[in-house]
Amino acid sequence: MANDFTRAMRRLVGHCTLISVGEGEDRSGLVVTSGVSLSADPAQVLFCVNKSASAWPLLRRYGCFGWSSLGAGQQKLAERFAGFGGVKGADRYEGSAWVTEATGAPLLANAVIAFDCILAEMIDRETHSIVVGEVKAIRMAEPEGEHPNAGALAYWNGRFVPLMDITS
Repeated sequence: MANDFTRAMRRLVGHCTLISVGEGEDRSGLVVTSGVSLSADPAQVLFCVNKSASAWPLLRRYGCFGWSSLGAGQQKLAERFAGFGGVKGADRYEGSAWVTEATGAPLLANAVIAFDCILAEMIDRETHSIVVGEVKAIRMAEPEGEHPNAGALAYWNGRFVPLMDITS
């Protein structure tokens, strides 16, 4: 059943969100496709993370995280944060510009949108935790057509897929 479920879930399209946590050499991150908004007032987001992920204990320890929405041109960054080529921990941050806002969590400087969040709740279920974050600051890039990473990066059928607005 688990293998069939995993194969079936790969057929759902998920938006790629980079979750960043920690500071200095004590930082890690991951790409999630389970990120969604939870509420507007207060502004909250949620995502799911495997308890075996290197970022999982850092989320509890630091109590804040960055949520950076990846654009169509950021596949290489997604691959690095997904651990392709064995890249781990703080090495995932190399080659990209990072900024901080209210909490001090790292945010991708050229993300289409980024949320600076405090950890509101972690709900453990089986192999994963449901992470609820309260948004403390929001960064938005230029209008979609002007941003160098316009569009969105999706994950579908086991691979990253850049999505661009085909109507313009």
